[in-house]
Amino acid sequence: MRVLADLCDGVESETPYGGRAVSWEPLGSAWLKLGARRRRERSEPGGVRVVETVTAETRSDSRMATGRVLRFGGGDWRIVSGETVGGRAILNLERTR
Repeated sequence: MRVLADLCDGVESETPYGGRAVSWEPLGSAWLKLGARRRRERSEPGGVRVVETVTAETRSDSRMATGRVLRFGGGDWRIVSGETVGGRAILNLERTR
């Protein structure tokens, strides 16, 4: 399955009350070929957190850096890692619920 995703980068700023806020700055878009989604649960002190992972393939692009976010399918997927193979970028994406 191919999906069109928006690529965003987090920009941190200080709030008037001394806190930190993150806004997402759009960098462009990319077509992604998605692999199978996997889902697992992590136990944390506050309860159980659900983590979904998926592998995506796209054209090689220097903007596809670890820590940036791809938005598609109603969710934000963080780029956890990636490698370039023959002009194609293979990305490992993750989102928590």
